[in-house]
Amino acid sequence: MSQQAEVSRRVRLNRQRVLEAAVALADEIGIDALSMRRLAQELDVVPMALYKHVADKEDLVDGMVEVIIREIDPPLLDSGWRDAIRRRVLSARSALQRHRWARQAIESRNTPTPAVLEYQDSFAGTFLAGGFTPDLAHHVMHALGGRMWGFTQELFDGTAKPKSEVASPANPAAQAEMFAHMATLYPNIVTIATATPHDDDDSVVGRGCDDQFEFEFALDLLLDGFEQLHRRGWTSA
Repeated sequence: MSQQAEVSRRVRLNRQRVLEAAVALADEIGIDALSMRRLAQELDVVPMALYKHVADKEDLVDGMVEVIIREIDPPLLDSGWRDAIRRRVLSARSALQRHRWARQAIESRNTPTPAVLEYQDSFAGTFLAGGFTPDLAHHVMHALGGRMWGFTQELFDGTAKPKSEVASPANPAAQAEMFAHMATLYPNIVTIATATPHDDDDSVVGRGCDDQFEFEFALDLLLDGFEQLHRRGWTSA
């Protein structure tokens, strides 16, 4: 009887358990390596058992994105729209730092799911509740872009080029030679790219500038600009 109970316990799945297991597995092996077969092995079930809860891998990834969204703090309007937006964006960033595959999953979605639409709607609602006109809210949502999800494309991290072309040599002499060569070809880029210390560890977007500082710096610039436009009664007309 105990063996039968153990078998029954193992195979008793629901959609939430499948999605949470998929998130944990993606944290371990990455989103590209995740497959229905590999997830089934992790849950100790046959692959067909998963299809009772998710239609296919696309549906699985949609659900995984929903799990990530639920980890993001809900909007708090008591302290005003600016603080509410800033806190939520940084909460989203923390979620993506916990799940390094999440950015790829979010960007790969062709059709917004209800959870994604609800998340975006809550941002628009925060601006509208703060007194923004629909016109201004429309444009500030565009300006926020990926920052709504806690990520941006950075300038000096090499994401625009193959890693082999931009990785710094480990040897200090070779590194100095590389920078000297780049300084001859691209002096202005080297001047500003080396003006501040760089992170040694990988960040959300890859090795480069102080990722968190640059993210918050740009976010605060945007929020300050939004506030000025709002106070001026700005309109796109």
